[in-house]
Amino acid sequence: MCLLLVAHDCCPGYRLVVAANRDEFHDRPTAPAAAWDDHPHIIGGRDLEAGGSWLALDHRGRFATITNVRSGHPGPGARSRGLIVNDFLDGTTAAADYAATLAGDADAYAGFNVLLHDGRELCWYSNQSGEGPRSLARGIYTLSNALLDTAWPKSERLRAGFGEIVDAGDRDHMIAQLLTLLRDEHRPPDGALPDTGIGHAMERVLSTIFIAGSGYGTRCSTVILIDEQDRLTFHERRYDAHASVSGETRLAFELHAAPA
Repeated sequence: MCLLLVAHDCCPGYRLVVAANRDEFHDRPTAPAAAWDDHPHIIGGRDLEAGGSWLALDHRGRFATITNVRSGHPGPGARSRGLIVNDFLDGTTAAADYAATLAGDADAYAGFNVLLHDGRELCWYSNQSGEGPRSLARGIYTLSNALLDTAWPKSERLRAGFGEIVDAGDRDHMIAQLLTLLRDEHRPPDGALPDTGIGHAMERVLSTIFIAGSGYGTRCSTVILIDEQDRLTFHERRYDAHASVSGETRLAFELHAAPA
């Protein structure tokens, strides 16, 4: 996962809104979003190479997502970062407690960000921040391959576009509007690009909300809505190496154990 926005207890009618793009090599084997055979209560896409996930949730309203950070190089045998998502969703530990435990084992992973939502609390942690986990107040947050709310052009464009959708107040078409926003290929001017050590040409390739590339690009867009009546809607739209839609998954259900 390389770009996402989370609105936590601040969007009219919703307790949680997530809009996210996963960017990855097109030849990396991936299972589309579904309930997992070995953990049927977990729903999400799955990396078939390492067994983890970039974004998943469960029927209780627990949610986790992870992004890579372009720093941090552990030794051989480092654990896959995607397994952090699995571990959180396969348990019942509160988000803050799980993040604190994870921080104690941070050197076992390459650089990452993780967002954890336990149905009540939203927490962020990165093993590249030099700080401990943070419990997040109600608000809108963006995350890419740097620390939380780093103002990269594509992150700020996603935030602005989300604000326009919320201001329009069209809840009946919110998922469609968010998926359209996640398909945005606007390229910012070169002078606005970050320098993350990958070279200017690659910074340009990765500067758009949606990355269209035959080898590497946006593999899927995901929207999650949890409304004030504890109804959850999940929509994943998948893309092939030609940036064409290759499949969709949409699920809707009431949370099994809504928070008090």
